Amino acid sequence: MKANQAVHSITTLCRVLEVSESGYHAWRTRLPSKRAVADAGLSKRIRAIHAMSDGTYGVPRIHAELAAEGVHIGRKRVARLMRAAHLEGVSRRRWCVTTTRDERARPAPDLVDRNFAAPGPDHLWVADITYIPTHAGFLYLAVVLDAWSRKVVGWAMAGHLKTELVVQALDMAVGQRQPQSVVHHSDQGTQYTSIGFGLRCKEAGVRPSMGSVGDAYDNAMCESFFATLECELLARRRFTSHAEARMAVFRFIEGWYNPLRRHSALDYESPAGYEKKHRAAA
Repeated sequence: MKANQAVHSITTLCRVLEVSESGYHAWRTRLPSKRAVADAGLSKRIRAIHAMSDGTYGVPRIHAELAAEGVHIGRKRVARLMRAAHLEGVSRRRWCVTTTRDERARPAPDLVDRNFAAPGPDHLWVADITYIPTHAGFLYLAVVLDAWSRKVVGWAMAGHLKTELVVQALDMAVGQRQPQSVVHHSDQGTQYTSIGFGLRCKEAGVRPSMGSVGDAYDNAMCESFFATLECELLARRRFTSHAEARMAVFRFIEGWYNPLRRHSALDYESPAGYEKKHRAAA
């Protein structure tokens, strides 16, 4: 009606639309309801959280973020407000990693047997390698995750797939965590079955463990991390150089995934927050 009142009088518009003129004016001057005011404030905060996550958070993580801020509302309300604001999270897709085995090398025994439950930090680490496409060629990322907190405790990047790549990731993990007889579980890739990696594990007091070849379930936790990396960063960016990709991955791991990103398996705590919470309770 407001859009057409320059052409037609309000009285005429109300008669055509079969509404009372007094009712229309009452509706125009009526203050927003408490619910509408609350929804407007929530929508503003939801937009800010969604932007903070670089557009990756969906309903569950935004709901958890609001709860952590002391805002306790239902998930359905969050979903309704996100729909109204045309906001949605990203959906994770399966991330394929190719493993090449050295038939001459003797793999370590499988000490995990697909049981990734750990009683605390630095009891079980999982490790794997993936690739990151750039205009300058592939960049390779090796990671070591703590199975208990899902925290990336070690990682390294290089333009090659030599053994030193996984050794550098292990060295970072050992240097940061100082573990006592931790199990390091990986696939049977040539880097992990190499003599050099085995010797470094022995020096550091790390117990190597290896699953079967080409079976994602034998290293499902790392596969899950790579799927998150792919859908929240790699599928949304194109890198012109190795340096640009390195910086983006650094920011993702150290600036987002470890300290801030809420994980469904951790009751929607971040890896760092989960560790901090349990240290405080100990």
